[in-house]
Amino acid sequence: MCGIVAEHGTTDPAGLERMLARLEHRGPDDSGSVGVGRSWLGHRRLSIVDVSGGRQPLVNDGEDVWLVGNGEVYNHAEVRAGLDPDHAFATESDNEVALHLIEERGPMGLAELNGMYAFVMAAADGRFVAARDPVGIKPLYWAQRGERTRFASEMAAFDEAWQPFVEPFPPGCAWTPQDGLLRFARAVPDGLEWMPGPTTPGAAAPPDVLRGTRDVLIDAVERQLMGDVPVGVFLSGGLDSSLVAAIAAKILAERGERLQTFAVGTETSPDLTAARQVAEHIGSDHRETTYTAADALAVMPIAVRAIESFDPALVRSAVPNFLLSEFTAEHVKVVLTGEGADELFAGYAYLRDFTDPETLHAELVRTVGSLHNLNLQRCDRVTMAHGLEARVPFLDREVIEWALRLPPGFKLAGPGQPEKRLLREAFHGWLPEALLWRDKAEFGDGSGAKDVLTAAIEAEITESDFALERGLVEPPLRTREELAYYRIFREHLAGVRPELTLSRFATA
Repeated sequence: MCGIVAEHGTTDPAGLERMLARLEHRGPDDSGSVGVGRSWLGHRRLSIVDVSGGRQPLVNDGEDVWLVGNGEVYNHAEVRAGLDPDHAFATESDNEVALHLIEERGPMGLAELNGMYAFVMAAADGRFVAARDPVGIKPLYWAQRGERTRFASEMAAFDEAWQPFVEPFPPGCAWTPQDGLLRFARAVPDGLEWMPGPTTPGAAAPPDVLRGTRDVLIDAVERQLMGDVPVGVFLSGGLDSSLVAAIAAKILAERGERLQTFAVGTETSPDLTAARQVAEHIGSDHRETTYTAADALAVMPIAVRAIESFDPALVRSAVPNFLLSEFTAEHVKVVLTGEGADELFAGYAYLRDFTDPETLHAELVRTVGSLHNLNLQRCDRVTMAHGLEARVPFLDREVIEWALRLPPGFKLAGPGQPEKRLLREAFHGWLPEALLWRDKAEFGDGSGAKDVLTAAIEAEITESDFALERGLVEPPLRTREELAYYRIFREHLAGVRPELTLSRFATA
């Protein structure tokens, strides 16, 4: 919901204010900063909770411990109830729970939180803590130079002299000057084992597994509808976003409210047609926007700079998402998306080759752990570029644990079966059969982005240019399209070292 900047060992408050100004798009509604001894905290705010409860930096009742945060803590009420009653809460902000939790139990207490967040806390007595959620849903970068350590929500916030030192802050970790990095949680809990059950692909899941799958996702969507502003859904018409939309529509209808859904595509893209059909079935207030090849090409450089990556697959999905976010931000401040389902429920076609259960589980754990530098990076940046917050119910802590405990045979598709069969069966009746069992399409493909971008971009790069420049980054660039995106990235982030900061998909 915000952008944050912080430093331990501060000697340049003006420079930090300059960094914070570069994050205005993440928090266009308000800003605040505070110097705490030789530490400094800054915050740009997107108003999602009420005005009296959302301003930051937050401060404790003794006015000697301060915190800035980006994101949401979905179980904040339960955590608050378990803290010492002597804590005097000044606001209803879910982020304030983290301030008192760290005060009472130290950085390792953050393991209790269920949410997406990046926090930095500083105290008058010299204590300092920076932390990021276990999946890395919300971004945080850091750079160390001598006795100074800086933090920011995006790489572009750092001055060019600092950029060569920038690295992603590791998810599930906290940092203090005294103890360095401390791991308080992992995206996938250590030692997680799947339930007893079949390992052969295509096995039929029993009713209790279907019911458990359905209930855990419904609970996650309901938690993530929290806030004082309307929450919409990005609806591609694919299975994942359609299920999130169907659940949200049902929950909101029970409250007497109507869900807003949003879709994007070219005039002939299959996603638009499918999204309309889903919206009609669930009764949402549906809006869509279309784009042309010229629109995609015009916005592409802006999207590359926004996502701070040059991976071709990421850029192709970012372009329509960037346009959709710009359109959606005119109507709501928060959206739910379907990110994470493929990683949890074996939705990628290549996973059919993983027939050994141990190997499959290891691959799913790896993909979940890689999301913070790929899909989630794109998801956060394209939305926050327009002051829009994206939430990801499939990556709720409880959904991750449930999904990765399921026996592989329930998740892997058998011969003639579609991917994510378990999800489809668990939500039988929630969508029309043709939509529930619709074949998977990558968003950049289903929205039409691949058709309008790749050929046009590659036409601008000669084979000789590619041969000369492909080795500028390690591992080498793979296609002329990737080189085009890399040139934009390098111009925008001249000092950033891609080998330290970025991940790329296995194929371009």
